[in-house]
Amino acid sequence: MSFDIHDIIPELSKSSEKTYVEHPIGEKVFLSMLLVCLLVVLSVFGRVFFLNVLERKAFTARAEGNANKEIAIPAFRGLITDRYGEILAKNAETFSVFINLSEALKKEGRVDEILSEVSKLLGLEKSKLRQKIDKANLNISSVVALQRNISTEQAIQLKGLAIEEVLVLNDYRREYIDGPVFSHVIGYTGAAEEGNDIVGKTGLEKEYEKFLAGEEGVSIQYKDAHGNTIEQFLAKSPVSGKTLQTTIDAGLQRYFHQRLEEGLQVLERDSGVGIALNPQTGEVLSLISFPDYDNNVFVTPERSSEITEYFTDQRRPLFNRAVSGEYNPASTIKILMGLAALHEGVADDVFGVESKGYIEIPNPYYPENPSRFVDWKAHGWVNIRSALARSSNIYFYVVGGGFQDIVGLGINNINKYWKFFKFDQKTGIDLAFEEDGFLPNPEEKEARTGQPWRIGDTYNVSIGQGDLSVTPIQLLRFVASVAAKGLMYKPYIADSVTNTHDEVIYKATPEKVLDYSDWTFELTEVRAGMEHAVTKDYGAAHLLGNLEVEAAGKTGSAQISNNTKTNAFFVGYAPRENPEIAILILVENAREGSSNTIPIARDVLDWYYKNRIKETFTE
Repeated sequence: MSFDIHDIIPELSKSSEKTYVEHPIGEKVFLSMLLVCLLVVLSVFGRVFFLNVLERKAFTARAEGNANKEIAIPAFRGLITDRYGEILAKNAETFSVFINLSEALKKEGRVDEILSEVSKLLGLEKSKLRQKIDKANLNISSVVALQRNISTEQAIQLKGLAIEEVLVLNDYRREYIDGPVFSHVIGYTGAAEEGNDIVGKTGLEKEYEKFLAGEEGVSIQYKDAHGNTIEQFLAKSPVSGKTLQTTIDAGLQRYFHQRLEEGLQVLERDSGVGIALNPQTGEVLSLISFPDYDNNVFVTPERSSEITEYFTDQRRPLFNRAVSGEYNPASTIKILMGLAALHEGVADDVFGVESKGYIEIPNPYYPENPSRFVDWKAHGWVNIRSALARSSNIYFYVVGGGFQDIVGLGINNINKYWKFFKFDQKTGIDLAFEEDGFLPNPEEKEARTGQPWRIGDTYNVSIGQGDLSVTPIQLLRFVASVAAKGLMYKPYIADSVTNTHDEVIYKATPEKVLDYSDWTFELTEVRAGMEHAVTKDYGAAHLLGNLEVEAAGKTGSAQISNNTKTNAFFVGYAPRENPEIAILILVENAREGSSNTIPIARDVLDWYYKNRIKETFTE
């Protein structure tokens, strides 16, 4: 019997007779699906790239930390030496304690247990150790330093506790030779903000970190699933830091430091500055700031309590007055004023002024009370040479601000020469925290005080008083340029850097920042005035006249604190014709003004001549 499917399902027969219209799927649907697929693929590949490339080191470190113990091998920091190779900063062997957080975090509460044990043994506050862990960046390393530079006894005791997560490793600490003598030059080291590295914090340690820092080595312990060590090998050898040779003359530095300290003690004072430069190159031969500090305190745990004393001491022993202190230059600025006046034609080698001890300026508001500007004594008739030698205020009032029918430089011209001689900028010496002083001008004064600039303001700055301030290193750089007959060099301390194979990888060269050597007439007159200050009986620095070496110099006494205190300066150089050393001495709050600096200057120049110049000449 046969049958047709349409007989069984009549509807099929009916429907087959209907006409259907096919509508193709729109192109937008395919594009949307393709875009979705593309986004999914990109997202997956992006995540894979992020985990396997960008975060590879971090996750590799974590994975290894879970299965292995990675131990850092400290690298010795580079040596720092003086110009003759004498070591000023070296490394001493010590121990440090670390915690392996990858291990400690596997068990709840284990970190606190470990910190309690370690803090008790080391005599430290547990909260301080906790802070180190909280600040740790586990993406850098899962091994965190709890305390660097622990004693041998503490290391033995910690190892005796047999805490698996605690590592007691051989380490090193910085050792500074004659710390207080060189502290403001060398600086000190301390823990980095992140990681376990020791980095320079101040001085040359900070400025030349990239050379002095070594590269840590790595030792890895491979462990099985039960935590048993199956192998240990050296993955990376440590690389020592480079040796930094400075321009500092250690012998001169020690003598200068001792002599300045003695001078301050005699005066019952504690603050001062001593700097010596080679005027022909800009090399810093000596740099001292009082009060000083012992930088070994910052790298010796058992002396850590002294750190707080330094930071709370009102005398500010950590403050480097040589590069950061700002002072009225007093009469030392007369050297600049003399050069400017001669160059502008305000004065010449014949022009003179009579100093009877004061000049008076009419007071338009109170004619019966003229404004009086005084000299430190009556000097009689003075020209540029004798005015510098005697340090006459009247002469420089006149050439600076003018008087009666004499037209002086004026404040705008004075400002121009301050800037010409680079007093508007830092010297660029390779020490941190250098300041740039302050140069007053009429607009600034009026904006700050609401008062106009007056002739008295010009008189004051013409003798280095008033609002004018400079740093000692700025002032000596300028004086050294006069010594070098118009060539000004950038002062620097780092001479060269050598690697472990004694290969020189950095060598400093003198950097000339100003050349006014064509000012032959101006320099001749000003240098003669500085020479007469020493050689003439009336010279303010005539006590230097009996030195074996011929010297030139200028004194200065700046009245501060409403004329209740005096900062005393001496600047000078030797030998006179071809100077090899230029020095600056500053005594804060000196008892008798600039005369307090002369004996110190005399002894320092005498030492340098006998131990460096004469010795070399004899050889």
